[in-house]
Amino acid sequence: MSTSLTTCEWKKVFYEKMEVAKPADSWELIIDPNLKPGELGPGWKQYLEEHAAGRFHCSWCWHTWQSAHVVILFHMYLDRARRAGSVRMRVFKQLCYECGTARLDESSMLEENIESLVDNLITSLREQCYEEDGGQYRIHVASRPEHRGPHRAEFCEACQEGIVHWKPSEKLLEDEATGPSDASKLQGLAGSRYNFFSLRWCLLWGSLGLLFVYLQCTFGSLGFL
Repeated sequence: MSTSLTTCEWKKVFYEKMEVAKPADSWELIIDPNLKPGELGPGWKQYLEEHAAGRFHCSWCWHTWQSAHVVILFHMYLDRARRAGSVRMRVFKQLCYECGTARLDESSMLEENIESLVDNLITSLREQCYEEDGGQYRIHVASRPEHRGPHRAEFCEACQEGIVHWKPSEKLLEDEATGPSDASKLQGLAGSRYNFFSLRWCLLWGSLGLLFVYLQCTFGSLGFL
């Protein structure tokens, strides 16, 4: 059964996976709540995870809620000469919309979700820091239906800092909810109508062919007699 992970366990997953991905290099993971998107020092790279799934727990009214739009910011740096790298990480918080307190709450995540997030981080790290083909990014549990729902930008720390991260997925959900467009429906209707008439013509020509063969055999037998 999956359990929530603490910051220490975040680091544990990262170190274990980096030991496999880059055993010759030494990497560290630092939690930095003041990390800003786009503010990079020389040689630093950025990776932004925009749709992580997390659970929030209000420390004031004890309300809990889930979100599929948790934003995680990573800044990465590799010193090739020393074969050492550093990752700074910030998980953006959300406000409780039940009690309206101004206190931002941190999210907790399931082990399966964090492992896929770390895999995505390592993929980006290999592409940007090592200039390698990192492979495909994993689709994690944020895509599951139970995590879907309207995103409240006014309660999201990332949105308040100007990170627009929820609109693409919201548009996708709207498209899924409304179903195929009118043009697609018309194309489908036209295609089915075309198939229907094609079947009728095939049956008609087949019947005429059988009739022709029957008449030919009948008159041929009479001529023989």
